[in-house]
Amino acid sequence: MHTVEDITIETITKIEGNAKLNVKVSNGIVEDLEFIIADYRRFYTEAVRGKPYMTVPTLLSRICGTCSMAHLMASIKAIERALGIHEQLSEQTNILRKLSINGMIIRDHALHLYIFSLPDVLGIDSVLDISEDNAEQHQLLHDAFDLKAVGNKLSTVFAGAAIHSPFPTVGGFLKLPSGQDFSSLVDELEQSRVKILRGIKVFYEWNEKLVRNTDFIALINDDYNFTEGIVKVSDREESYTPDDFLTLLDEIIIPYSQSKGYKLKSKHDDFMVGSLARVNMNLNRMHPRTLESAKRFLDVFPSFNVYHNCLAQALEVLHCIDQSIDMLKGLRIEAEPIIKASPKSGVGVGVIEAPRGTLYHKVETDEKGIVIFSDVIVPTSQNQINIENDLKQMFQENLNLMSREDIKWKAEEIIRAYDPCMSCSTNFLDINWQE
Repeated sequence: MHTVEDITIETITKIEGNAKLNVKVSNGIVEDLEFIIADYRRFYTEAVRGKPYMTVPTLLSRICGTCSMAHLMASIKAIERALGIHEQLSEQTNILRKLSINGMIIRDHALHLYIFSLPDVLGIDSVLDISEDNAEQHQLLHDAFDLKAVGNKLSTVFAGAAIHSPFPTVGGFLKLPSGQDFSSLVDELEQSRVKILRGIKVFYEWNEKLVRNTDFIALINDDYNFTEGIVKVSDREESYTPDDFLTLLDEIIIPYSQSKGYKLKSKHDDFMVGSLARVNMNLNRMHPRTLESAKRFLDVFPSFNVYHNCLAQALEVLHCIDQSIDMLKGLRIEAEPIIKASPKSGVGVGVIEAPRGTLYHKVETDEKGIVIFSDVIVPTSQNQINIENDLKQMFQENLNLMSREDIKWKAEEIIRAYDPCMSCSTNFLDINWQE
């Protein structure tokens, strides 16, 4: 005999977007689980067709508010490769892009860690429940706002704004920082180190655990930057350039979700992208000062525990701070022209590491420089099947051990640990039980 139980969670504001979870249980067995992304498709890639290539990055940056910088940079890189100018970029342009992205990583990770996931660590519903009388928790809240502020400032100085940045463009920067003295920004970053070290300790001591063997995909480079490198899979020796990135993946149509999913082509297995993937595969390439300051928190890596994605994000914040301090200390801005390119037909792929994982932009232009094809693969769509399989394991393991309310809470924690970005919405998880 089957009974149906509907559980609805309303007005959840600790995740970007709207999702639903359908679970079917029969005789104590999870027969089916559907993780549904409900508001993913907004047809940006269709909207840019027929547009001149120079207008595309700004348009595609509107895909997301919180990580618009990532879409902006990935789109710029794709167009530069289509036009054949990507190898002509100056070292200064590359440094300014790295600093801009580092600011985004600091800000975006701080938002997720402290505003979305910290309440799970503290066992409260939201940061609004942090008491003024709890000095330690109150300090963490102040740390959150300070870290977000310094990340915003880093991006604003070099990209013109933290959200929908106006300065980066195809071939360089429309405007360069006017001031030559970055010492005050270095001081602010230095003061931020102790704040994120407190956060690293908190997420290291979080005892939640969900371990499931999976593959990881991330960009690999010499200095753990987010803007360049080769794509690698954790269990493979070979590497992949941006142009052959899609040879890695099978596109999966998920009939109950607005988002497509992805699996590895040869194994047809799920995989994970994001901070945990990056730290697992790049840990020793982090800034030496980061590795020294955080060394007592590194023994868990490599890790298959999805909750360690939060710890990995916290470590990345410290790395971005330390890396940015080094770049700023030796930075002297020189006037330079934007690299110009004649319109031409071409295909380009831009791959960067966004806060939530590997982000892929593809563009094809005609001989007049008009976009005739565009494609975007976001990290959350790549993680969707992995999230679903993690949830299946968690539900099966806990059906007879936890109350339905506790299982629901744990499901939310797992989804939040991934830091998915589905859209800006308040309603996040409805669970429809069918038993």
